[in-house]
Amino acid sequence: MSLGPRLATRWPMEDHLDLRDELLAAWDRSGYHDLLHLTEVLDRLDLLRSAGAGFDPTSVGLAAWFHDAVYDGTADDEERSAQWAERALPVPYADEVARLVRMTVHHRPGDDDPAGGALSDADLAILAAPRERYHAYVAGVRADFAHVADDDFRVGRALVLADLAAKPWLFHTAQGRGLWEAGARANLTRELDELRA
Repeated sequence: MSLGPRLATRWPMEDHLDLRDELLAAWDRSGYHDLLHLTEVLDRLDLLRSAGAGFDPTSVGLAAWFHDAVYDGTADDEERSAQWAERALPVPYADEVARLVRMTVHHRPGDDDPAGGALSDADLAILAAPRERYHAYVAGVRADFAHVADDDFRVGRALVLADLAAKPWLFHTAQGRGLWEAGARANLTRELDELRA
């Protein structure tokens, strides 16, 4: 079974199936921000919950579905994704999901934001991937920004990674730190060294 039908079974609401299908169509694209990325984020949210992280699975799950739903490699991708959530979701979820999507611009949720911490951690856990998957992720990100010249991409990528590396912790939940912090730091250091060489 391909990723789309499997993901359809993981939609966190009992209704709004037309919206689910619109989102699946939006995620069905090449590059890193694709159906595999959505699958991995949902898998990591499940892992965080099973490890004891406390957050509302419906609102955070919906935020995962929306967080890169619009992805053109431009500065307003997250904002357009958040606006889609505000328009499309019912009132009990729209504001919170949009807030969480906007948080993924910088991945800096507050210490009192377990939902933001969980989504940020699940999204950034790719940084801790084994080397082969990490290289595929980097290649996918480069494909997402194919419209950017190589030198400009290297500079921009190094700035993004350096900003993340400057955080005291990459991961905001205790569970995320235990699962991914060390591996992510190692991958970040290696990629930054390569970009700066």
